[in-house]
Amino acid sequence: MNYIKREIYLNKLIARRDNGEVKVITGSRRSGKSWLLSHVFMDYLLEQGVPADHIIALSFDQDDENMREDLLDVKVLKTYLYERIKDEGNYYLMLDEVQEVIGFERLVNGLNAKPNVDVYITGSNSHLLSSDINTLFRGRGDEIHVYPLSFGEFCIGRNESMNELWKEYYTYGGLPGLRNHASAEQKVNYLQRLWKKTYLADVIERHKLRNTDLLENLADVLSSSIGSLNNPTKLANTIQSVKQMKADRSTVETYIGYLEDAFLFESAKRYDIKGKRYFESIKKYYSVDIGLRNARLNFRQQELTHIMENIVYNHLRIFGYLVDVGVVEVREMKDGKQQKVQYEVDFIATNGQEKYYIQVAYMMDDTKREQELKSLKRIDNSFRKIVIVGDDIAPWIDDNGICYLGLFQFLREGLI
Repeated sequence: MNYIKREIYLNKLIARRDNGEVKVITGSRRSGKSWLLSHVFMDYLLEQGVPADHIIALSFDQDDENMREDLLDVKVLKTYLYERIKDEGNYYLMLDEVQEVIGFERLVNGLNAKPNVDVYITGSNSHLLSSDINTLFRGRGDEIHVYPLSFGEFCIGRNESMNELWKEYYTYGGLPGLRNHASAEQKVNYLQRLWKKTYLADVIERHKLRNTDLLENLADVLSSSIGSLNNPTKLANTIQSVKQMKADRSTVETYIGYLEDAFLFESAKRYDIKGKRYFESIKKYYSVDIGLRNARLNFRQQELTHIMENIVYNHLRIFGYLVDVGVVEVREMKDGKQQKVQYEVDFIATNGQEKYYIQVAYMMDDTKREQELKSLKRIDNSFRKIVIVGDDIAPWIDDNGICYLGLFQFLREGLI
């Protein structure tokens, strides 16, 4: 079939096939979880020779016109599923939006305990969060987190120039549903409708929030300050001064957690590279999709430096890196005396034994280069140091061993 195969996630599903755990597909709404399971992975299983009647796929999404409403009763669903498992052959069970079935947890655990049943589920972020998985499935839940389309996926099947595709991507983002909307007006309406009717509504419903204005204002402030160092106190002060609304630190901190649990934002902790410790109270926040961030701000703040930094962060996360923001503390002579000076590193990307120190610079001249290199030159270990620049350049390495990598190559090929 002619569609984006989401190979990053398909490979993760293949690697976890028949591992005895419940595969839980998480991610923000409309990021492609359901399609990944019910089309991409199902087609793979059929290609591998799995009989069609050994793949049991059900969707409990209320928008699905093919949904059998009686199957929302867990007892009816249990009878239906066990009747479908007729022999000792391997069965693959795919339950989409399973949280709509009250009491599904016990049923899923029971099915997963059968030696010939491999269970895969997706769920709305408002009901089935990553923080719930171990509790729900007794430590036997294996999470696969799905992000909106990477830039490479976004470009599949497109014939425009790389610059045109990049401009569209950094404006509207990578939600797969945008492919169904041709005009700029349609794309804007789609993104803003998701914010109003889906994302914030989910958070409000799950947590039974009354102070919805504070949640909305917090979403605005986080969107406006992507890539900036923040903490709940600073964000509360910003809401009070900019939005003219009373906000206390504790409530803001709680609401940030709700937005992160809903997979709308992610936070990166600040790490002292030389001191080998975290600054627990200070983080940077990034939107899981830059188009959603732009839509939240009515496309007003289009600063490419911050937008590029957010996209680089998301790309690292899509490819499985754990990401911190770094700081290098050194003592230097200033005004005739020794002073402690901090130099920032945009990202520390770690994947097992791999580690990279990364600076992101949309524009790079001699002054900017020296500024970006101050922190990297003061890191005295052998891990790779990379500067990602907005220009489409050939990779090169300077006399300090620092690699310069063009943005498009990074988004196509990853770190080198």
